[in-house]
Amino acid sequence: MLKQIQIKIDNIIKFKQKALAFGCNYEHFVFLDSCDFTNKNTLHSHYEYDFICAFDSKEEIKLSAKNNFEQLKKFKDSNNWLFGYLAYDLKNELEDLSSNNIDELEFPDIHFFIPKIVISSKNKIVTVNYQSDIDKEYVHQIIEKINTFSIPDFEKSKDGIHLNHRLSKQEYIETVNKLKKHIQLGDIYEINFCQEFYSKASINPLITYLKLRELSPTPFSCFYKNKHQYLLSASPERFIKKKQNKIISQPIKGTKRRGKTEAEDLSLRNELYLDPKERAENVMIVDLVRNDLSRTAKKGSVKVDELYGVYSFNQVHQLISTVSSEINSDTDIIDVIKEAFPMGSMTGAPKIRAMQLIEQYEKTKRGLYSGAVGFITPDNNFDFNVVIRSILYNALKKHVSFTVGGAITSLANAENEYDECMVKAEAMLEVLK
Repeated sequence: MLKQIQIKIDNIIKFKQKALAFGCNYEHFVFLDSCDFTNKNTLHSHYEYDFICAFDSKEEIKLSAKNNFEQLKKFKDSNNWLFGYLAYDLKNELEDLSSNNIDELEFPDIHFFIPKIVISSKNKIVTVNYQSDIDKEYVHQIIEKINTFSIPDFEKSKDGIHLNHRLSKQEYIETVNKLKKHIQLGDIYEINFCQEFYSKASINPLITYLKLRELSPTPFSCFYKNKHQYLLSASPERFIKKKQNKIISQPIKGTKRRGKTEAEDLSLRNELYLDPKERAENVMIVDLVRNDLSRTAKKGSVKVDELYGVYSFNQVHQLISTVSSEINSDTDIIDVIKEAFPMGSMTGAPKIRAMQLIEQYEKTKRGLYSGAVGFITPDNNFDFNVVIRSILYNALKKHVSFTVGGAITSLANAENEYDECMVKAEAMLEVLK
């Protein structure tokens, strides 16, 4: 059983920063932040919280073997919150696929935990959910500790690290042209091809995340700590959400850099909306998502709520569509996630052949990159992001990594695709270098 208290906070921005810094003291900690995008437009009107965080694990599940989704079903407790992630390589459990590329991060394929305390905020009201065996006075002490906690001054941290490219620009361009030949032969229609930047170095995860969040605030921002393994994410993309019987997925496909002037910015935004190549990318993935959702949907309930929506972030404009469905009340929620995983925006179409070619042509095991982080509520609702625009860090191995990619179609220009990757990498490069 869970208990709950509510607290009115005057300075919610400062409280949020303090809660983030305080939570880093625990071995298991997740902080999901809308970065004030909530209710600004239709994309973010589905967001339930301004921020939500969970810490102090009551119980955890950490797997890299077979039957992960079945194990997760058993672990899921309808009386508790569940926070965690699904790594991209769970694909191998769903299809006859493998992951044999370099893996220097060594994150488990799946990690979830039941937190002792969950803190969420909406409209300056902070709600604390806590386990029934925790004394209410202890919870008030936690809130007081958060209120008095010191926020680190990341402006004083100036040390950068040297980043290596897993692919040279020439290798990237040659690979894109090979993938275009697969498209011409009819193997695939579209593929998400990615490249890694990495370093053997130590970083301060909290300060790095604070810098990233300031430089690139996004609606599905995330700080995730599993002991010595960290995700520092500036994700703009929702993978999948359930509220009651409604399922929502919001794939991103289509990118254009921001302009240096207001006029140039508006022009680039309009170019993105009208660009046939970007629209083709988007609609192919929308069709794939429709197919994925249909596997657990009531007959005739899958629909496209928005197609080619243009949304702007600090570094880029994006084309984002919204696909929804309805499920029966007796549908297992883990099956809804499983049947849509991995998300189409990070694979391509057809999905299985695209994933085979991703394994063939990429140099690095994706791991948590292009996986999903989120939560499942006690009443069986859930919300998960897509892990992109993210820095991954293994503090034990002192390995820092981030990956960027984009959709390759028959209309793709390899040089332009490389430039788009570098635009997506801007914030992470600036934070680390």
